[in-house]
Amino acid sequence: MGPARKRIHVWHGYLLGGTGSNIYARELTRAWARAGHDVTLFSQDPAPERFDLGGAVAVRPDTGPLLPVFVLDRYAGRDVRLMRACAREELDAWVEANAAALRAHGPADLVFVNHVLLGGAVGAAVRGPYVVKAHGSELEYALRGDPPLSAWGASVLAGAQATIAGSEHIRHVIDEVCGPTERVHVVPPGVDVELWRPEPRALALERLIAEARRDPPNPGNADDRLADEGNAARFAAFLAGERPTVVYFGKLIENKGVQILLEAMRGLDARLAVVGFGDFRGELERRAQGLDALFTGALEHRHLVHLLALSDVAVVPSIFPEAFGMVAAEAAAAGCPPIVADHSGLAEIARGLRTECPEGLADVVAFPNGDAGALHERIARVLALRGPQRAALRGAARRAAEARWSWTSVAERVLALA
Repeated sequence: MGPARKRIHVWHGYLLGGTGSNIYARELTRAWARAGHDVTLFSQDPAPERFDLGGAVAVRPDTGPLLPVFVLDRYAGRDVRLMRACAREELDAWVEANAAALRAHGPADLVFVNHVLLGGAVGAAVRGPYVVKAHGSELEYALRGDPPLSAWGASVLAGAQATIAGSEHIRHVIDEVCGPTERVHVVPPGVDVELWRPEPRALALERLIAEARRDPPNPGNADDRLADEGNAARFAAFLAGERPTVVYFGKLIENKGVQILLEAMRGLDARLAVVGFGDFRGELERRAQGLDALFTGALEHRHLVHLLALSDVAVVPSIFPEAFGMVAAEAAAAGCPPIVADHSGLAEIARGLRTECPEGLADVVAFPNGDAGALHERIARVLALRGPQRAALRGAARRAAEARWSWTSVAERVLALA
């Protein structure tokens, strides 16, 4: 007999694509719905039908124009403000509007909320049992150094059935920012190992170009949330031939360390694809002069699964603490060996990869934080691999993802804590 069917409400205050916490909410929802549970997902995404939610119901609470965020970004039609810049009365009203939407849908066996704040506050306001997923974003960018917000975070965690941390690093950050917290459990985020998987190079290039042809118009690349105009032709030219390919995908902000990768690429006979959007893009393009580099703008998973299959290594060079390192796990699942900065949640990704690595290659998966020379050496070693050695490293990356980071296993572990 399978597990009892449960009624689950998943709350997420933002969109359902792009960033790690957005993807977390969406994929956990899908995994629970596919397992046969009655799931309702509450988010601010205006078009949730774009995503496969496994049959879950999607609801958009009416919270008015205000959207409190951790890092300033653009959301069409919203009054976007840093959480720290909002009055407590404004935040309380926003929390209550969300909680009212959950209460209107009746009681649930599990209310699962994303982010300590403001998710934990929403969970508490629903007035029933709730589980909180803590992310590095709110802890580092909003709560740390802000005593009132930290105290509020501590109070909502104290009332939770459980708090989920994606890594030991985030468990420690919770204690640092909110004080010692009980009932914290480490459950790494997941990867869709059905979506992210290896494929033959020629087929991957054909599919990547086909996906780029489906992209909506973006004249003058005016919308940085969309892929750059003309990517289909650009991909065909840039990725032609067998030249080694390095890829970065993520936000283009200084904390992500892409500038370290650009420095490390100097002197390597390789091309570099830089995927993402952010206010640091212009400066990064300036620093990339002289490199064989292609900036693509924002790509979706439908593009990235094929780009990773075409790439020899994916680099995650963040200089700021990361809760986990989802992009590294996604690259691993696609059979593209990741190299990560050796700190915070990224170090836990590295440990998982090392357990599967072929003899003599365990040290290539990570480099000291901010050390462009060490990163240059790691990339060069991976690109120098040939035939069976290269296949062995790619296979090891895939095995690590399957064994440790599938969404099915994550969903089961989280539900068991409720």
